[in-house]
Amino acid sequence: MLALVAVSMLFGLWGAWRVFAPAPDSPAAKLEDSQRESRGQQRQIEQLQQRVATLSRSDQISRDANRDLQSTLAERDEEVAGLRADVAFYERLVGSTAQRRGLAVHSLRLQPQNDTAWHFTGTLTQNLNRGAVSSGQLTLSIEGTRAGKLEKLSWPLLRQQPNAPGVAYSFKYFQQVEGDVFLPPDFSPVRVAVRLVPRSGAAIEQSFTWADATRDVAPATASP
Repeated sequence: MLALVAVSMLFGLWGAWRVFAPAPDSPAAKLEDSQRESRGQQRQIEQLQQRVATLSRSDQISRDANRDLQSTLAERDEEVAGLRADVAFYERLVGSTAQRRGLAVHSLRLQPQNDTAWHFTGTLTQNLNRGAVSSGQLTLSIEGTRAGKLEKLSWPLLRQQPNAPGVAYSFKYFQQVEGDVFLPPDFSPVRVAVRLVPRSGAAIEQSFTWADATRDVAPATASP
């Protein structure tokens, strides 16, 4: 008896499904298929978008890493070039084949501190008397124009001290001498003269154009 009831229920459910289920070619069935396909495509789109985002992040990371690497390599190249220049300078100065030269200003560099103050660094050299100490004082003077007229600023004016002493130096082969000078606001500098007054011997003066002195390294021009 129970078996007959179960069979009857199954036939009833099958009949209901046949009645209410959409026909394969009906609009409802087509709509359901379309929705199913749309959901599948949406999942594919989301997966592709995720891959694109991942690849974009990876590409950005690669670009950033490459940029950092290039920057580091450029810095290293600059350091190596600077070291090579230093080695060449030392070889020219103290090497066995170095040309013997007396006291001289190898280079002068001026860097702005504010609108009127400038920091100077002068590199002094000598290898004529090997082992001998060269000592004395360094001063600067600057030529330029103010109010359309030529003017020369002496060391006391540049230091803003009436009896300003020079910057002392003392070395065997080379030394960097540093200090600060102050220019009037309306003064346009053109040339810088470096004067070395050794403890013994004649004073030495070498000049640099302002353009050269405000670059990284300024070649000297000996004054007659």
